[in-house]
Amino acid sequence: MGHRLSKIYTRTGDDGSTGLADGSRLDKDSARIEAIGNIDELNSVIAMVLAHQTTAAIHHCLTETQQELFDLGAELSRSDQPLISLKNIDGLEHALDSFNASLPDLQEFILPGGGQAAVACHLARTVCRRAERSVVALARSEKVNKPVLVYLNRLSDLLFVLCRTLARESGEVYWRSPRRRDTGGLPT
Repeated sequence: MGHRLSKIYTRTGDDGSTGLADGSRLDKDSARIEAIGNIDELNSVIAMVLAHQTTAAIHHCLTETQQELFDLGAELSRSDQPLISLKNIDGLEHALDSFNASLPDLQEFILPGGGQAAVACHLARTVCRRAERSVVALARSEKVNKPVLVYLNRLSDLLFVLCRTLARESGEVYWRSPRRRDTGGLPT
């Protein structure tokens, strides 16, 4: 970081622009700033998951993810310096395999639900998907490091598995087809 802010309000954004790490300025509604904002929101929603009681393994996984998301946002702010690599993706895949190993096979679609930590994790998963879509949109018009796209796709998969892991105690909520709902959920 080049300098630290001594004052929170700088007035430099009053014209609808914001500064990037490289010193350049963009409109606050540009595709790059949209993507950076979605990554920031995702990091905050992951903090909501961490505010609930979780296992040490989930806590460690998500705090590491927060660090990597901050790196990802920094990379988007300074596209000349890749910070997300295949190593980060390998870490997500290892965690995904580890958490998924103890889960039963998924037989039905699940709905967002379970305990408070699981619900917060479902929110993180959906925000991750939005962040991914905004980075894909950015990549259509500007250079984006390919591992960034893969990382976000894999992270949403990991968050889905963590939702299932967190909901195991309170019970997963399964989607029922309209036919099953018409019969009160009983098999016909």
